[in-house]
Amino acid sequence: MTSIFDDIRSAFSKGNNALHQLIFINVVVFAALIILRTVMTLSGSGGTFAYLMTFLSMPSNLQLFALRFWTIITYFFTHLEFFHILFNMLNLYWFGMLIREYLGDKRLVNLYVLGGLAGGLIYLLSYNTIPYLQLRAEGSFMMGASGSVIAVMVAAATLLPNYTFNLILIGPIRIKYIALVMVLLSISGATGGNAGGNIAHLGGALLGFFYVRQLQGGSDWGRPLQAILGFFRGLFQRRSPLKVAYKNPNRPYTASAGSSMSSAVGTPGNPSQLEIDQILDKISVSGYESLTKEEKQKLFKASQK
Repeated sequence: MTSIFDDIRSAFSKGNNALHQLIFINVVVFAALIILRTVMTLSGSGGTFAYLMTFLSMPSNLQLFALRFWTIITYFFTHLEFFHILFNMLNLYWFGMLIREYLGDKRLVNLYVLGGLAGGLIYLLSYNTIPYLQLRAEGSFMMGASGSVIAVMVAAATLLPNYTFNLILIGPIRIKYIALVMVLLSISGATGGNAGGNIAHLGGALLGFFYVRQLQGGSDWGRPLQAILGFFRGLFQRRSPLKVAYKNPNRPYTASAGSSMSSAVGTPGNPSQLEIDQILDKISVSGYESLTKEEKQKLFKASQK
């Protein structure tokens, strides 16, 4: 058990580890729920467990949702079936790696959370306005990260449509076709037994597509979310001790040196032309795949200008 807790602490203490953290949260919640379900069912409290799940899964009833508003977040971290979480986490890992590499960890979190929120809102809206679904809304709840995952999937396909995955028994296929198949399957399933889940998929898919399009236009929809997360992160992080800086008399600062440095190195969100030229030179010599994650992000940011 000590080793497990060490792994948990390690996963959340490292920076730039958002993909593993998202998967880890989903797996831990899943493991805790199936253990609780087993214990409560064997003890004759299966009905109580089902009631407890209504506090984590998202209801279609607006009045009940108003009382359990937090479920619009908890539902996309909640799974009860093994294959449900398995396929969701595999897709999150494969496509999340692309988003993380090209757009960074923060935007991966943005896509996951905003995709889940969009899926939840579409679910609520459709079950309370579409006659076919209104007839089936009684006692309807939704859980699972599928809306969040398909947001990441469609975002990756929008950003890198011709990127190729090698699928077992199929061979190489461009991810834009994988995303298209998933969207078509969700549309066809909108009138089936899992109508709510498939409608949430469509909400997540729309969010993923428009998020990347807006990002390419210079607008990041995830900035408010990062501001909120940054606030809560600051509440739990220890403040670093005050550092005292001193001037080395053997290496005096000169205005010319400072100005030349600022012109050569851009800010984190605005790479300088010299940095972009160096990245392009590296591509011409070693190819695009030789770039680091930071260099790819700088090149992407420069393409938005």
